[in-house]
Amino acid sequence: MTDNAVPTLVQTEWLASQLDNPSVRIVDATWMLPNAARKGIEDFSAGHIPGAVFWDIDAIADPASSLPHMMPDEATFERHMNSLGISNDHHVVVYDSVSMMTSARVWWALRAFGHDRVSLLDGGAVKWRAEGRALSADAAEIGDTSFKAGFNPAMVRSLDDVRANLDTGAAQVLDARSAGRFAAAEPEPRPECRSGHIPGSLNLPFNTLIDPATSTIRPAAELSASLAKAGIDCARPVVTTCGSGITACVLALAMHLTGKDDVAIYDGSWTEWGSRTDTPVAT
Repeated sequence: MTDNAVPTLVQTEWLASQLDNPSVRIVDATWMLPNAARKGIEDFSAGHIPGAVFWDIDAIADPASSLPHMMPDEATFERHMNSLGISNDHHVVVYDSVSMMTSARVWWALRAFGHDRVSLLDGGAVKWRAEGRALSADAAEIGDTSFKAGFNPAMVRSLDDVRANLDTGAAQVLDARSAGRFAAAEPEPRPECRSGHIPGSLNLPFNTLIDPATSTIRPAAELSASLAKAGIDCARPVVTTCGSGITACVLALAMHLTGKDDVAIYDGSWTEWGSRTDTPVAT
């Protein structure tokens, strides 16, 4: 790795050798679905990678929005980064305890605000714990920082953008939810949401891109094959969606690892689309 670039994925062996490196800031991004029996902060408090800080996905969000964890403005994001001790010079390494379900959201958010020095821990805390590596319940030391954000609007799509796309078909819409939720055969975890999917969208459940034996993301060749099987033409624009804009970022990560870097996220995702009465739903 160079001073100006970091790998998208780092391995547990490498991170274990960097725990005392002040230029590396480790971030725990564990988040649970609303119907889960526990919260991410509970996992973090019980034991996390030494030196890690907790990124609260629900808190680092737009405080004015009624939708969950929508992207904040630059000033709000900067304030949160400074509270976590993250500077523009840090190499940020993100992990989670839920088989890489949520860490990609933080990877994507940092990049959307102009911070490209961010990597994902391949396998996350699941692999780290399986290898018997050190855990800590101690709070990390957080120094003074002055993070400067520069938001890239091309990485985010709004309700109006996705609604307009119904007519133009300019972008392919790829849904990361389970096949059952996509087809309205399973209930939504948020009862206010209707069941089904955005008309014309395609489906690629995010968890099929993760190796269940190791919790690591699958090799690029397998990711490409999964995208093609889902009907995605990587030469065309893609907007990813999910329940609330979190696992959509796993799809964006998969495409990034195959060389496609122009993917946008529908931030409101199904929580916004499925809870309205003026948006069409297919089943």
